[in-house]
Amino acid sequence: MKWPRGRTKEAPAGVVGTARLGGRSGGEVSPELLRRLGRGDVAVIDQVDLDRATAHAFVDAGVAGVINVSPSISGRYPNLGPEILTDAGVALVDDVGDGVLRRVRDGASVRLHDGGVYLGEDEVARGFEQNAETVADQLAEARSGLAAQLEAFSANTTEFMGRERAMLLDGVGVPGLETAMNDRTVLVVAGGSDRVEELRRLKHFVREERPVLVGVGGGAAALRTAGFTPAVVVGTALEIDPELARKAVDVVIPADTDGHIAGLARLQDAGIDPVGFPSSANPEDMALILAQRHGASLVVACGFDATLSGFLDRGRSGSNPSTLLTRLRLGPTLVDASAVAALHRHRVTTGAVLLLLLAVMAVGATALFASGLAEAIVMLVREGWAAALAAAQGVGG
Repeated sequence: MKWPRGRTKEAPAGVVGTARLGGRSGGEVSPELLRRLGRGDVAVIDQVDLDRATAHAFVDAGVAGVINVSPSISGRYPNLGPEILTDAGVALVDDVGDGVLRRVRDGASVRLHDGGVYLGEDEVARGFEQNAETVADQLAEARSGLAAQLEAFSANTTEFMGRERAMLLDGVGVPGLETAMNDRTVLVVAGGSDRVEELRRLKHFVREERPVLVGVGGGAAALRTAGFTPAVVVGTALEIDPELARKAVDVVIPADTDGHIAGLARLQDAGIDPVGFPSSANPEDMALILAQRHGASLVVACGFDATLSGFLDRGRSGSNPSTLLTRLRLGPTLVDASAVAALHRHRVTTGAVLLLLLAVMAVGATALFASGLAEAIVMLVREGWAAALAAAQGVGG
């Protein structure tokens, strides 16, 4: 007798993952959320105009989906984050409203389908599901907002210059370092999306030139992955890896003008005593200013993006004016890593030449002994040397 087979339960439609909440700020995604994300998670964020750096961090973490309380593309300018997510196959549900932050708890299993956010069978929020076509259309419309953004950029630059004039021109507030940089090449590695590939291309340059290594945020981890240890680590207290920071000579973190350092206790509990850099510049530009003020002869920037789209596509306020003015301050001292990788030629060291000569001599000696002519050659050399000495003595007599 055959028993009737039960129906196989179909998997629910859409993307299912564990929700990881990133707060209600409406601004940048916190480093704390980025640290907690794992493969298959669904990041719940509140960020208008999702930037490229955050999107790359989501892709690197292996998230299955992103729920954004706010519009990922507001139309102010063509930001690149949503395109990176959709190209990587990450589900993106946009503009769901802040009610999702009250109804979805961190660690809950959520499902994304057709713009809806579900807990089990219950829809708890609804937004707009982005895909490659919708993102392309919105970015095309957003390009018309570039003029307004450039005007705002000009105003922000003037404001930043007035606020940070003493630091930029006279180095007021730039902290001292134990690491010697005077008349040395300094390689500053930031957390840009191209940092790993650029470091790979700079491998011979680093081993031959031995520059001072400065890691900024995720750039410090990239240096470690490439087999190098940064001498200086720069970044916020939340994004710095304590294990890596303990191996550095100097750890520099941003501070308020009154000296307050957010998250300082976290590093001190890990046995790290960082120095504060009171400035509204972003950590990447702080690292460049540190190198310039401490006498670096050449500063190589790896993992940076100073293109027009890079200027506008930032998650941190103040990044644009600080980046422009910092690059003007360093002038010809600052070189992009891609240019160094293209121009640098791997040179053969003296040690390598000597090793090659020794190897050739060893092979030659082995061949002589194997041929049986070694004894005759040694005898001829001795007789020649004796004849030369006798002739010299005759001339002297």
